[in-house]
Amino acid sequence: MPIRHSAFLLLLATGHVLAAGATDPRQLARDVVVVDTHIDAPGELLDGWRDLGELTPDREFDYPRAREGGLDVAFMSIYTSPGQDRAGTAREIAHKQIDAVEAMVGRHPDRFAKLVSPRDVERLRADGHVLLALGMENGAPIGDDLAELARFHARGVRYITLAHSESNRISDSSYGLERQWNGLSPFGRKVVEEMNRLGIMVDVSHLSDDAARQAIELSRVPVIASHSGFRHFTPGFERNVDDDLAREIAARGGVVQVTFGSAFVNPQMAADTQAYFQARAALDERNAAARAAGRPEEDRAAFEAEWERTHPPRPTAIDAVVEQVDYGVKLIGIDHIGLGSDFDGVSGNLPDGLRSVADYPNLVAALQARGYSDQDLAKILGGNLLRVWSAVEAGAAEARE
Repeated sequence: MPIRHSAFLLLLATGHVLAAGATDPRQLARDVVVVDTHIDAPGELLDGWRDLGELTPDREFDYPRAREGGLDVAFMSIYTSPGQDRAGTAREIAHKQIDAVEAMVGRHPDRFAKLVSPRDVERLRADGHVLLALGMENGAPIGDDLAELARFHARGVRYITLAHSESNRISDSSYGLERQWNGLSPFGRKVVEEMNRLGIMVDVSHLSDDAARQAIELSRVPVIASHSGFRHFTPGFERNVDDDLAREIAARGGVVQVTFGSAFVNPQMAADTQAYFQARAALDERNAAARAAGRPEEDRAAFEAEWERTHPPRPTAIDAVVEQVDYGVKLIGIDHIGLGSDFDGVSGNLPDGLRSVADYPNLVAALQARGYSDQDLAKILGGNLLRVWSAVEAGAAEARE
């Protein structure tokens, strides 16, 4: 079909040349199902309420820009921190974030709909709704009670990132200096089995290599990495998946959802991120020793301010994300790559051209310039994730029979 004027301007802005006969990137994003598995809007809503049914320029996700970018399924990240886990507030905060998502739907039933099954996507998106699914980032809210998994499933949670930036009761973290479990804990193995039984996708983003490998092997159904890059570009950065892990995810039918955050796709920022978590862990150890000895502790806020001053964000081009997608496709195949942006979760540290949910067409245009067909792009933009989600649902149904 002919290139529309809007597409021409888009290509000028991103510096990519659209192949002859290629579909207008914005039209393609509107036509296919676009799924983003990681948007951190719920935590932002608790920090300061915004009506995301209207244009909200100080956030990266809102309804008008989601429609502009063609976004159909937005997995809202129900994130809780290791500190909240230690304080015993993680479960309460997780439920409050789910309440916030439901409040968005309640305020704008003509714009948002809650999504709990891939079977409902076509029906619910037909009249312009943006569908809000739930993914839990950090399994801390379940505590040590497997029954909490069923309760969160009943509230709509459809994937769980087993750990975040520190080890928890379930799993070791890629960021943690201490490997408490050398992978999954005994309880964590039960968590994976129960998630399979309920139909909750197992998410291995943020996990240590050993924990991710064990989760992949233990799961009866495909797993996802909801928002990860490829370690090929960031050597030594365990937060991103290495080639062997990516192959294992794909071999069992899973999908790696490529993230946009500069800290994961820009090698210099990835190194800074790894160094930050190491420095913060060292600070925590010094403060623990100071408390035990009755000495004053170092100021955490001053540490954070100094780190930000000495480690400013680095410019990142959209090509950094394109290279990640392209590498992943060549490594594990077109059926095993998707998108998990981390919008609203990386403090604005995003590549040029991928600043908000309005910008998926920019990525489409860049991939078209590399020769990706409409069929390929439909898989990357959402089809692969929906296939995995359907397989996890089917596995749970079989387990109940």
